Amino acid sequence: MIVAGIGCRKGTAAAEIEAAVAAALLHAGLAAPALSAIATSAAKAGEPGIAAAAAALGVPLLLVQQGELEAAGPRTLTTSVRVMAVTGVPSLAEAAALAAGGASAQLLGPRVAIGPATCALAESGDVP
Repeated sequence: MIVAGIGCRKGTAAAEIEAAVAAALLHAGLAAPALSAIATSAAKAGEPGIAAAAAALGVPLLLVQQGELEAAGPRTLTTSVRVMAVTGVPSLAEAAALAAGGASAQLLGPRVAIGPATCALAESGDVP
C-alpha cells in the first residue's frame, strides 16, 4: 500500500495537489496506479482541493486525527518550524502518510514541495 500524505496552504487548488503527488511519485519511481490513498489532517477535512485531488486520482481520502499525527511525528524526515507551529508536527505530509499507513509504514523519501502543496509517500503492508 502506498499512501500520499498531503500538506497545503488553505485554498490550494486540486491541480496543485495533484502536481505535488505526481512529483512525489516520479521522485520515487512509481506510476500513479501504485497509489492506494491520500491522507491529511482531519483539520483539513474542509479543504475542497484535497478531496477533489483524491477523487481525480481515484483513491480514498483518509483523514488523520491530531493524536495520530503527533504519534507519527518522530518518524518524519523533514522538520519545518512553520509547519510545527501551525500543526504540531514537523511535516504534516510525512506524518499523515506515516499515520495512515500504519505501524509498519516507512517514508519513501522526504516530502516534495510544489508551490503551496507538499506530498510525502509512505509504503506499508497494512490495509487502511
